[in-house]
Amino acid sequence: MTLRRLVLWRHGETDYNAAGRMQGHLDSALTEVGWNQARFAVPALARFDPALVIASDLRRATDTATVLTEAIGVPLRIDKRLRETHLGEWQGLTGAEVDADWPGERDRWRVDATWAPPGGESRVEVAARAGEVVNDLLTDTEPTDTVLLAAHGGLITALTAGLLGLPIEAWPQLGGIRNCHWVELTRRDEAWRVNAYNAGMYG
Repeated sequence: MTLRRLVLWRHGETDYNAAGRMQGHLDSALTEVGWNQARFAVPALARFDPALVIASDLRRATDTATVLTEAIGVPLRIDKRLRETHLGEWQGLTGAEVDADWPGERDRWRVDATWAPPGGESRVEVAARAGEVVNDLLTDTEPTDTVLLAAHGGLITALTAGLLGLPIEAWPQLGGIRNCHWVELTRRDEAWRVNAYNAGMYG
């Protein structure tokens, strides 16, 4: 059995999310809300019956993934290639602080997937490194019909755009992913298709 479905799950709320600060590679912690979001999502994600969960090595993603793997008893693998976009000099700052020191650059970043914050990565670069994880799964001989990747909002949107083969100029048209929401992709005839985008449990 070869890889047929990917579920890309964003981590729960963190202290930086709650404070409106940009995280990137900074290793922020889940809030109590974030832990509860992960627990609440477990029944829905369990229905995908993943054979494997692979998580970013940043603890907000690893902790979120552990809530699921401990509940349903599936293996957890850690892969630093699933880290969030490196935001360079913007990491740890609020949007207002970035706008004060780099006026207009956040708007440029939103509309140009090839542009990177100073000292950081572009979305195209993020999609390339995350895509290596998917390529490894596609060449793996282990039976993995469904794999769940526990990662980050920026990485998930970039990887989704890359796997779908969207023109780079269209990448910014994909909306953001809410905390503990997910994207479901299925593969047929060597092409990926979207089944669900920014799906999640509310309550």
